[in-house]
Amino acid sequence: MISKSQQQTTDVSVGEPIETDAVIIGAGPVGLFAVFELGLVDIKAHVVDILDKPGGQCAELYPEKPIYDIPAFPEISGQELTDNLLAQIKPFEPTFHFQQRVDALQKLPDGRFQLTTDIGQVFITKVVVIAAGGGSFTPKKPPYPGIADYEGRSVFYAVRQREQFRGKDILIVGGGDSALDWVLNLQPIARSMKLLHRRENFRAAPDSVNKMRALVEAGKMEFHLGQITALHGENGQLTGVTARHGKGPEFEIACDTLLPFFGLTMKLGPIAEWGLNLHENLIPVDTEKFETSIPGIYAIGDINTYPGKLKLILSGFHEAALMAHSAHRVVHPDKTLRFQYTTSSSSLQKKLGVKAS
Repeated sequence: MISKSQQQTTDVSVGEPIETDAVIIGAGPVGLFAVFELGLVDIKAHVVDILDKPGGQCAELYPEKPIYDIPAFPEISGQELTDNLLAQIKPFEPTFHFQQRVDALQKLPDGRFQLTTDIGQVFITKVVVIAAGGGSFTPKKPPYPGIADYEGRSVFYAVRQREQFRGKDILIVGGGDSALDWVLNLQPIARSMKLLHRRENFRAAPDSVNKMRALVEAGKMEFHLGQITALHGENGQLTGVTARHGKGPEFEIACDTLLPFFGLTMKLGPIAEWGLNLHENLIPVDTEKFETSIPGIYAIGDINTYPGKLKLILSGFHEAALMAHSAHRVVHPDKTLRFQYTTSSSSLQKKLGVKAS
């Protein structure tokens, strides 16, 4: 959740068309940092996101899962990273428009863009920044009979509050990084931890697999081979599952909480219809400006592609900085942009509300 000290302006209503310098599509870490970089070059931004809060995938799918490759932070959770970014962009007063999806984009005769969301809000903007990650992420739901009756009560597709699972008899299903990561993160606080996977081989990081097997050998958790064939419980509360490995006999696994991690379905959505010369559901950009095939429309973060692209948050931060300098030429064509450092520029420090040293 956003702390009161970090709240930005949020608009969930539909009103008159909003005219602004830039619209950022996506409020994940890269979209949030784009607010900062645009703000440094005097570009006001509105941010649109289909979720009901900022943070994107980090805050929605693994808010308490540690991230280890953010510069200067040996370890930081998805929610902590989101909170820090919100604090960093506060001086620029972005306006967020949550629970909306940009459905339509068109070029206006004056060179600006008109964006329309699925609830009818219209934006008129000089620059569009697509920071939508890989699109909309939806957990893949397993085809277990009656699973919908347990969802949200004893079946969960993401861990948003780790403490919610303290003292639970947890069964995690899957063999990828998410499954193994949450086995290791939840095992210390669970009453019991069990992992079910259909085969001995895993898609997860070898170190995580080794740590899981060490816990099994130490008697601190169980690992079972097989797949779920039935769920047991009533009134939304699980009491256990039936599973089977191959053609072997069925067996029972007691649990009161089920976490199936079968991956995510990525949907690009209406962006695919905007004429951006997509390549395998990604948006090609240049590496000077991170501009798309349409001048004035930029793509940063996991949604773009270029030779040597690495899907890392830190890569998206770099892309946001170069994008902002290019966007300045579009938004302020009559102004010369002089490159400055925040450590030494009194004008930048004034924008950030900090005292010059």
